[in-house]
Amino acid sequence: MHEHQVINPATEEVIATVLASTAEDVDAAVARAGRAQRTWAALAPGDRARQLRRFAAAVDAHTEELARLEVREAGHPIGNARWEAGNVRDLLDYAAGGAERLTGVQIPVAGGLNVTFHEPLGVIAVIAPWNFPMPIAAWGTAPALAAGNAVLLKPAETTPLPPLRLAELALEAGLPEGLFQVLPGAGPVAGSALVRHPGVDKVVFTGSTAVGKQIMAECAARVKPVTLELGGKSPNIVFADADLEQAAADAPGSFLDNTGQDCCARSRILVQRDVYDRFMELLEPAVRAFTVGDPADAATLMGPLISAAHRERVRAYVPESAPAAIRGEAPGGKGFWYPATVLEGVPEDRAATEEVFGPVAVVLPFEDEADAVRLANATDYGLSGSIWTRDVGRALRVSRAVAAGNLSVNSHSSVRYATPFGGYKQSGLGRELGPDALAAFTETKNVFLNTDA
Repeated sequence: MHEHQVINPATEEVIATVLASTAEDVDAAVARAGRAQRTWAALAPGDRARQLRRFAAAVDAHTEELARLEVREAGHPIGNARWEAGNVRDLLDYAAGGAERLTGVQIPVAGGLNVTFHEPLGVIAVIAPWNFPMPIAAWGTAPALAAGNAVLLKPAETTPLPPLRLAELALEAGLPEGLFQVLPGAGPVAGSALVRHPGVDKVVFTGSTAVGKQIMAECAARVKPVTLELGGKSPNIVFADADLEQAAADAPGSFLDNTGQDCCARSRILVQRDVYDRFMELLEPAVRAFTVGDPADAATLMGPLISAAHRERVRAYVPESAPAAIRGEAPGGKGFWYPATVLEGVPEDRAATEEVFGPVAVVLPFEDEADAVRLANATDYGLSGSIWTRDVGRALRVSRAVAAGNLSVNSHSSVRYATPFGGYKQSGLGRELGPDALAAFTETKNVFLNTDA
């Protein structure tokens, strides 16, 4: 049986060895999930809600433990990791409330009564990424469970430990055995087996656009629904009338949070030419003040990259000859460290058009509102973005004109469990989170009752 080593990216030490699931393991897990799902779906909605709230309470009681696991396996700063564990708890609570509010509608028709029902799909495969192992896993898992489905979660190979612990907590909280299972393993083995399995009724995938396209093609052959949250190359648009001090102070967090390993990272900073030089003067000390170091230290804001291979991928976007306008510090010695880097480039540069997924941003000037929108939309992606301006009319105009699913004005906040999240173009399909999240894991059944008979 294949084993996978989990490595601490800050120290390069092996912290755990995890058994990798095979295609046969997936077969057995799907059978268990199918049996558990039928029992779970038959429960009264209030009973499902109570069990999910107990699960949320168990997560709350183990927040620090889960956060420390995340620090060790992913190198996330402890403050970030605590937020991630808390997000799982909050999303379970929020989804539990939806279990009792998954209502259909009564539609006026002639000759009878017409009603609709939301019925669970069955078994859901959630394939989660390594950049936010806990929250993104919960984005699919919590609403799917609340809607009456079973969930098979495949975490990334590098980050299986918090998901495995969550599965244990679910059982301790009283969820039926087999209802929520975690299947560590390689994407081409366990992931592909889940996607192809006839007993899996929907696939939720977060990851690269290239892999998302492969999964979409596999599911198309079986007419299997998918939700895809893929890459991003989000703009941070700073107009001349913005509060420049605040915009510059907040910019580092928008592309350095999670060491830039974030699909929503504002890695294209678009600055109106009139204030470009002043913005750069303000940005440099803000970037240099972004503390890099031991993820277990509460003062740390940025940790290492996830792996040596990923560090080389990021490094390839910043050749030694690249004119780095700003370059921060990074620890030496062991660990997959990479410094915060700000490039001044042109819109056609690789670093300005492709998702780097590291602590690298490119700053580009623009002339006016129309030019800002043109640059913002000059990408295959459309996940997120920010707009900095004091003009409310401009904020609304540009928000409507930028082709992205999640925009924020005078802020870099993209994700709230109570609001929908997802992308345009090659950033994905469907929406997660928000008040409609449960409906994405159901079929709508229409029933007509003849009252004239």
